[in-house]
Amino acid sequence: MTHDEGTTSAISRRNLLQAGAVGGLLLGSGGMLAACGSGTPAPGTSATGAHAGKPKHGGRLRVGLSGGTSTDTMDAQLLTNFLDQARLLQLYNAPVELDNNSQLKLSLAEELTPNSTATEWVMRVRPDVTFHNGKSLTADDIIFSFQRIMNPKSPKFGAAQLSLLDWRHLKKLDNRTVKFPFTSPYSAFLQLLADYNYFIVPVGYDPKHPIGTGPFRYKSFTPGQQSVFVRNENYWEDGLPYVDEVVIIDFADETSQVNALISGQVDAIDSLSAASISSLTSQGQKAVISKSGNSVPFTMRVDVPPLNDVRVRQALRYLVDRKQMLQIVFGGYGLIGNDLFSINDPDFDHNIPQREQDIPRAKSLLRQAGQSNLTLQLTTAGIAPGAVQASEVFAQQAKAAGVTMNVRQATPTDLFGPNFLKWSFAQDNWAPTYFLTQVGEGQVPGAPFNESHFDNPQFNKLYREALATVDPAKQRQIAYEMQVIYWNEGGYIIPFFTPFIDAHSPKLHGVVPSEQVPLSNFGFKTFWFA
Repeated sequence: MTHDEGTTSAISRRNLLQAGAVGGLLLGSGGMLAACGSGTPAPGTSATGAHAGKPKHGGRLRVGLSGGTSTDTMDAQLLTNFLDQARLLQLYNAPVELDNNSQLKLSLAEELTPNSTATEWVMRVRPDVTFHNGKSLTADDIIFSFQRIMNPKSPKFGAAQLSLLDWRHLKKLDNRTVKFPFTSPYSAFLQLLADYNYFIVPVGYDPKHPIGTGPFRYKSFTPGQQSVFVRNENYWEDGLPYVDEVVIIDFADETSQVNALISGQVDAIDSLSAASISSLTSQGQKAVISKSGNSVPFTMRVDVPPLNDVRVRQALRYLVDRKQMLQIVFGGYGLIGNDLFSINDPDFDHNIPQREQDIPRAKSLLRQAGQSNLTLQLTTAGIAPGAVQASEVFAQQAKAAGVTMNVRQATPTDLFGPNFLKWSFAQDNWAPTYFLTQVGEGQVPGAPFNESHFDNPQFNKLYREALATVDPAKQRQIAYEMQVIYWNEGGYIIPFFTPFIDAHSPKLHGVVPSEQVPLSNFGFKTFWFA
């Protein structure tokens, strides 16, 4: 796995939607789930869009983003960070996508249907989609895209999650329809297709000459510096995009981003700290704050001492004053966490008691474990806004129970390098995912990103049952059981979910809160100038 080496972490574990109801499911253009509110602008901030008048076409959009590196890519199926994601979303589409409110929405897929046991899925693509070179999207392109991802000689990031797909036997049913066979039931396929590891490319795709179905066409790309895209006049979503050109400019730090926006060098910036809000709004810029499901968990390896003792892991969770930490790090913006990921999942169990700071209980658990004078090294890095500061706050809070946390600040390259899965006590950054998807990516044996080495037999058994069931009510109950196990025994401490703080020029419209990723899910196709 590759992570961003700037201030923002990788997005290869992109948020996916847990569909739940898959038995007999047919998702068509009229079968969308209802949307709900995603984020609330802070006092003195705004989200522009619905009340700004009729969108206009034209203009050149300049976006200043953080975290680019010289290893950035245009390969549709190898994105590693927010900058890659921002670029690829302009060029490509996936079969399914998540909107700003974490709702599932069919994109290139017109229909997606499982059989009664979820051992086969049938995808039918839209009839009106063309690639940037004028070629129509067909079943052949779908098959080519997935076989390119799964090619064992050069597997792409999405291959691990599709280990149950019998990819060699994808079957073309007609020019727009493909059958996906699985070696065992896989009810999570629907949610997986919303991942940005599954962009669709044409047969014979060459990433050096990127061609997709997205709202913008490729013009130029200099890794770590700048990328330019021009309007796709034949884009399949009516009326979109609005602007004629998008220029994505890489910035090394937040101060440079803020100064660029205030001085008019760019029209929008992303992934800011709460400290930048007042300086931007006082200069007439607009800030948009989203209550996201993004988490930066403290990761505890459950297979090495002293963290292999569940009492020690529980004690560390009781050391955290979550509200205080969120206030210090993000000015109170964001959502309080309860050591469980996937807060946006419809199957997230909000009835599990909220864990609060309890120093006497933490001390008691440590005494029982023979660790009353516990000393730990906590490895952190600037992998996301607030990550390092949260570690420092945690170390201060731990002193109340006599626990010494020595915070070691590594570089993102170090943290996510060869030792990524070896740190005893560290941090990671997970974009919003849904529960079963993140379990498959990081909480069971064989998962590619199991930083805590979590391996609970009952939890593993329930996970297999959840994938095999097509009954949404049963699947939810299984997910609830799994969450209780993880809340008690898991390897994560999640004090809060980080907010997305973005800003833009008052001349720019269409920027709305998003639970998923910054700047309206990098939805530049809907941005427009007054």
